[in-house]
Amino acid sequence: MRYASLFAAGLLLASCQSEPTSKAPDTAAAPATPAAAQPAKPDNAFGETISSDGAIAVAELPKLLGARDSARVKLVGTTEAVCQAKGCWLTMQLPQDQTMRVRFRDYAFFVPKDIAGKTVVVEGWAHRREVPVDELQHYAKDGGKSAKEIAAITKPETQLSFMADGVLVQ
Repeated sequence: MRYASLFAAGLLLASCQSEPTSKAPDTAAAPATPAAAQPAKPDNAFGETISSDGAIAVAELPKLLGARDSARVKLVGTTEAVCQAKGCWLTMQLPQDQTMRVRFRDYAFFVPKDIAGKTVVVEGWAHRREVPVDELQHYAKDGGKSAKEIAAITKPETQLSFMADGVLVQ
């Protein structure tokens, strides 16, 4: 049994090595057929490609969540602000003068910095979270707030946040 393990380890190691110095022609290669063409991603789609089908108004989110801390949803609403450093977050207006920050899963995509005021569809997870002061100040800086406005942020806030898998700008 010990020799079988050593043999398997040797095969694994050999398979991780660089290509051999002499190559034999690959006669078992699949015939050359064109790959199925992938449809081009629209210019207004970021992250995973999503549609507006089934999206609910962002204003309905607090009622939809109720007492739950999180829910997977597709929302539609107006972009209030966008990170002016990279486009790495956006905010959307909620009822009662609240704002929801939308961030992007795994920091894997960004949105254009000029989409404030435009309608967007976001799909992913909405959740409540306490945002610490340093993070609130960071967002204020990225949003172009003045030093005085940033310094005025002194308390953490419980906010509705959104982690988007995809964004569609309409």
